[in-house]
Amino acid sequence: MRIFGEKIEREEYLERPAVYGLMFNSAKAKIGIVECGGKYFLPGGGLEGNETHEECLKRENLEELGIQSEIGPFIGRAQRYFVSTLDDTYYLSDGYFYLCEAGKKVQMPTEEDHNLVWMKPEEAINSLFHGHQSWAVSEALKLVSPAI
Repeated sequence: MRIFGEKIEREEYLERPAVYGLMFNSAKAKIGIVECGGKYFLPGGGLEGNETHEECLKRENLEELGIQSEIGPFIGRAQRYFVSTLDDTYYLSDGYFYLCEAGKKVQMPTEEDHNLVWMKPEEAINSLFHGHQSWAVSEALKLVSPAI
């Protein structure tokens, strides 16, 4: 498993299991990214209660993007140590990454500050806020190839 970020000794980290989806357009030339507050993230987020990975990702896609989705193959798992500027908490994000098929839009997103943007994978790798999410895009590219 890949680990990103630097663990600061003597700090206590809150482990946060999370699930993320990598959605490519039909030509496999662009990937869906969430823009929030000028930063870029993969769609997805933290597990709640006893959710399965699939339940979590479907819920997050509804909340963030208002879309139904189908979960595809597992890409991999990676962790990232970081400090949240929102609440000054030290986190260890334990990310599980899946290919994901975007379905139809069924509602308005409940997280109104989240906007779906489509980027070339290389642009996404350079733009994503979290290093483990950039890694997941690189890994996903090994599983998909652009349509010709």
